[in-house]
Amino acid sequence: MKLLNNHIKWLFTLAAISMSITACKKSDNPNDLPEVSPNDYAGKIDGYDSSDQIFPQNLVAYWSFDDTKNELKSNSAPTQTAGDAFVTGMKGKAIKLTAGYLYYAKQFDAFKTDNLKSFTISTWVQIANNGSKRTMLLQLARPGIFDGNFDFRLNTQSTSTTFLGIGPRFSAVVGSQDNLNATLSPAFGASVWTHILLTYDGTTGIFKMWANGVDVGSYNNRGTGNNLFKAYEPTEFIIGGNYNTIGKPVNADVSYAAMTGSVDELRIFNRVLPDAHIKALYNLGKAGK
Repeated sequence: MKLLNNHIKWLFTLAAISMSITACKKSDNPNDLPEVSPNDYAGKIDGYDSSDQIFPQNLVAYWSFDDTKNELKSNSAPTQTAGDAFVTGMKGKAIKLTAGYLYYAKQFDAFKTDNLKSFTISTWVQIANNGSKRTMLLQLARPGIFDGNFDFRLNTQSTSTTFLGIGPRFSAVVGSQDNLNATLSPAFGASVWTHILLTYDGTTGIFKMWANGVDVGSYNNRGTGNNLFKAYEPTEFIIGGNYNTIGKPVNADVSYAAMTGSVDELRIFNRVLPDAHIKALYNLGKAGK
């Protein structure tokens, strides 16, 4: 009988030890978070279904070129166009310019002085160097003045087949500031879609340039104080040219030609996009999303 009692006591001791070990085992979900299903992320790229999901609250201007030349946030149609046609783009349709342009003779509210301090400009382009003329991809133009508030310049006057010169500039509180991809170049060409993106931080004066998801800029620090970007008013907007190339000449400069190339998914945000989201825009665009 004594032996049986000792055996029963031993069994209870083992059970207590087992319960103690189980109680001390670290939980796989200590914060009691909801379960995550891999199916929720199927088909996503960098966590997104579409480029449209990237900072939509900060998207202040958007041209999809899906059978429309309108800026979609304000539903603004161009005042004047030339040499333009719709073609297959990275996502839906794109606008193809053959010595052409789109000219919007209006002040977009999103680009007024008090509304545009920091920005991101993202677009896809097909373009080749022409060996003679520069290309103004887009310009936030100042009526009657050659240099705009913002000039998205491409140095297509080069004969190089391996280097696309990207050289944007902006008007500052005093004078102007610019940037240049001095050494790095993305793949480009008349039949190659290239993603080009610019960011400007109105607090730090940092002006960065990305191409195909890679930071290709040089001399990013443009400075503060008098070097900060300023969106002088009034403004107009031109895609593919400047005043001298759209029949409204303001001086004798002939260094630019109206654009020959294609543009798709032009987006302007009123903030600097984080690096991961810049890369996501590129990856989503490659997938037609």
